[in-house]
Amino acid sequence: MGLPAPAEGALLRRRRSDLGARGPAPARTCGACDRPGAAARTLELWRAGPQFTGETPLPSPAGSSLLAGESGILVVAWQLEASGELADALLARVRENVANEVEELLWGSPGTLLAAHAMHGWTGEARWAGTWQESADALLERRDGDGLWTQRLYGLPPARLLGPAHGLVGIVQALQGNTHSELARETAAVLAREAIVEGDLASWPPEAGGEMENSRGEIRLQWCHGAPGIVATAASYLDEELLVAGAELTWQAGAHGDEKGAGICHGTAGNGYALLKAFERTGDERWLERARRFAVHALTQAEQARIESGRGRYSLFTGDPGVALFAADCLDATARFPILDGWD
Repeated sequence: MGLPAPAEGALLRRRRSDLGARGPAPARTCGACDRPGAAARTLELWRAGPQFTGETPLPSPAGSSLLAGESGILVVAWQLEASGELADALLARVRENVANEVEELLWGSPGTLLAAHAMHGWTGEARWAGTWQESADALLERRDGDGLWTQRLYGLPPARLLGPAHGLVGIVQALQGNTHSELARETAAVLAREAIVEGDLASWPPEAGGEMENSRGEIRLQWCHGAPGIVATAASYLDEELLVAGAELTWQAGAHGDEKGAGICHGTAGNGYALLKAFERTGDERWLERARRFAVHALTQAEQARIESGRGRYSLFTGDPGVALFAADCLDATARFPILDGWD
């Protein structure tokens, strides 16, 4: 076996250094930290409220959101210490969210579809499969004749968004829990129609039929909007030429700066997942090396942000955990975007 490629070597050195400094973390407890207890306390605090602040109009029911409400807390709490009470509460939240007025992962039923699919996989209980199907059937009924869904978010005008966080490819990812091959083919055709291609580069506007620039004159190239998220989420069915063109644009644009940061939502690590997915789809080792370079950069960004702020950032999507999971995937040469591709 030859020497590791430069970026892989840098990641391996960092892992050895971190392990040497801190030692391996125990599975369920970390020193005085009781993880199941911490999850239970988080749930208790969330329920005590107020859960949401500010004047931005939120979808209804906001509390059932996977990524901003109680559902995500319940999934994690159940994983750490399974109980019938937690499972029942989660099931109620998933059912409550079937008719949520938004059609996206953060707040709507696509997010709780992912929770129901995971719980069915872990428990084998028929009630989770039935609940998944109930949500999936309702969501598919709301799909329009163009193969899209309309998002109504935060009091903004209705829009048919394309990206994983708030739009088409995130919904399709959630619906593929029980394999919808026809849906994947139809979505690939939508993405081919909406792609903006220049030479060997490609990206997608946030909104179907929309402009690449937003009202502030920005062109977003990140996981939540633009080529990185489309490639990372639709890699299994996206036309391969478009996949490579989107990954190439992501690579040529380079890592994000301090404004966007290191995270997986709109930062360097999220863009890096497009490169990992290109490797998974094509088998071309250059994409793995490129992803690892992004990982080294993202880890450095996260470390520098910790130094400047005096603390870590603990959000999965905008903080250090997402960066760590991306770096681990780069070392393992796997491409499993957190939650959308699995919970392990």
